[in-house]
Amino acid sequence: MRSEKQMYDVILDFAKGDDRIRMVTLEGSRTNIHIPPDEFQDYDITFFVTDLESFTADDAWLDVFGERLILQKPEDMELFPAMEEGFSYLMLFTDDVKIDLTLLPVERITEYFTWDKLVELLLDKDDRVSTPPVPTDIDYHLQRPTARMFDDCCNEFWNTTTYVVKGLCRREILFAIDHMNEIVRKELLCMLSWMVGTEQGFQFSLGKNDKFLDQYLTEELWNRLMATYRMDSYPHMWESLEQCLALFREVSRKVAGRLDYPYPDYDEKISAYVLRQKAKRPPK
Repeated sequence: MRSEKQMYDVILDFAKGDDRIRMVTLEGSRTNIHIPPDEFQDYDITFFVTDLESFTADDAWLDVFGERLILQKPEDMELFPAMEEGFSYLMLFTDDVKIDLTLLPVERITEYFTWDKLVELLLDKDDRVSTPPVPTDIDYHLQRPTARMFDDCCNEFWNTTTYVVKGLCRREILFAIDHMNEIVRKELLCMLSWMVGTEQGFQFSLGKNDKFLDQYLTEELWNRLMATYRMDSYPHMWESLEQCLALFREVSRKVAGRLDYPYPDYDEKISAYVLRQKAKRPPK
């Protein structure tokens, strides 16, 4: 695998030699001092260019970065339309280096620096940025919930629980799994993050997809969370759901108590509904 210095040399030497590229920035985990470096970190690079179409017309110029295992161009896909600005190239190379390269027109420079604070300026040919930004992950810090946010999380969790139950009772396990993973579990993770915030403060981030959450939970809580991921049969789905409800109940009560927020009655009413529906159709 090429070293970090080698990669920056390749990227910046190319940018310096091409007059169409006026500015280069780095985003993502490599700008975040709180993220331990490892070999899987992408090089999230943005080129600000004067003629975007001249780049997108032909991919041959990408060969300068190395031999690729795979290339994805999100803005050029029909099945997965991109949500990002500009035009991007997601590249994994044969030496396992990964570059996510985005092209933006130079006219977007001022706007760009309002999108994210995890940005490092690598090259500015025209001295457009008088004060280079200092990368910070403050936008990703845990957010202290308001009473309304807390209630909304509880409402969404318990309301969507009924959809999981409906899927299980109808013997539509994929429907149940989808609602469990896409909504119910997300609210559980949100509540767990708030619990961590009430214990540790709200001045840090748990990382993308809550990837550092395990560092802040007791082993017992972590094991209970992991137990909610077994969903390969109807009995296991019911067990996972019940574990999920018990964990959310415990954690949300803690958060409510620590923040002096009222604990809603969704729990009692929906828990009774779950037990009633399960009793009608015992899992098998």
